[in-house]
Amino acid sequence: MKLLVTGGAGFIGSNLVRHLLNTHEDVEIVNLDALTYAGNLASLTDIEDDPRYGFVHGDICDADTVRPLMEGTDAVLHLAAESHVDRSIESDAPFVRTNVIGTYVLLAAALEAGVGRFVQVSTDEVYGELPWSDPEHPDPEPGSEAARFTEDTRLAPRSPYSATKAAGDLLALSYHTTHGMDVVVTRSSNNYGPFQHPEKLIPLMVTHAIDGSSLPVYGDGLNIRDWIHVEDHCRGIDAALRQGKAGRVYNFGGDAERTNLQVVRAILGAVGASEDLIEFVPDRKGHDRRYAIDASRAHTELGWSPQADFDAALPETVKWYVEQKGWWRAV
Repeated sequence: MKLLVTGGAGFIGSNLVRHLLNTHEDVEIVNLDALTYAGNLASLTDIEDDPRYGFVHGDICDADTVRPLMEGTDAVLHLAAESHVDRSIESDAPFVRTNVIGTYVLLAAALEAGVGRFVQVSTDEVYGELPWSDPEHPDPEPGSEAARFTEDTRLAPRSPYSATKAAGDLLALSYHTTHGMDVVVTRSSNNYGPFQHPEKLIPLMVTHAIDGSSLPVYGDGLNIRDWIHVEDHCRGIDAALRQGKAGRVYNFGGDAERTNLQVVRAILGAVGASEDLIEFVPDRKGHDRRYAIDASRAHTELGWSPQADFDAALPETVKWYVEQKGWWRAV
């Protein structure tokens, strides 16, 4: 199976490339990545000499680069994206370009080349926030049996980042409805694990704790996220690629709801640093209060379920960053 992976030098992408090569002998992978600030080929040094793997430095918005790569490709795994909410608030133009225009260029080229399957890898943030964030109603305890996002939840993105991802999702699904293209969309909760850029919550807090710097926590720190280990997410994408139904959306979550403050305190405990390093800072604009995933469809149709236990896997992730200082200081 010949695969084109976009954004394969990024956090999820590099873990996915490694997962696919280590799991399936029948795959050949071309990794197309623009190597923006979030892309790092150092994440792939262990597989860069694998004869089944090749790297192309290029922009998904450049049709002349994309079209030749589609020839003979069995499936596209589209992970390339601008993904940091804070950056989208400061400047949204790169998000529109990459997440919308880039997705269009890939879809059009895949359709023209007759690619067998197009997997659009997205985020739970397209659903907006869960209703308990209404200040007139109390927030639920993390892990409570409150409503969660399903694949039928109405899309209600609240940041430029999530709005552009929702646009890309809808465009991809429209190619299925209009052109009969085999499209599958996946949406996951917050990922954690090795090779994540230190602008994201967990590696940011880990690296600050290692350095003895203050750990900036937005607002009251009680925003809730459902955390999924990147390897579980990669197994989900792989299952959607091979077993997903055309035109379907699949949610992947880790069944690990935690407040940001709980995560930060756990990191400090793993590093052995004082909670005095926590610094509460003004909240982010439009900060969604709670996300949580209902992954029942993935359980039923794909036979997928998360394997990592957050309370065990988080210290392992922290240990990786402690041991890999050279990697994260170079990004």
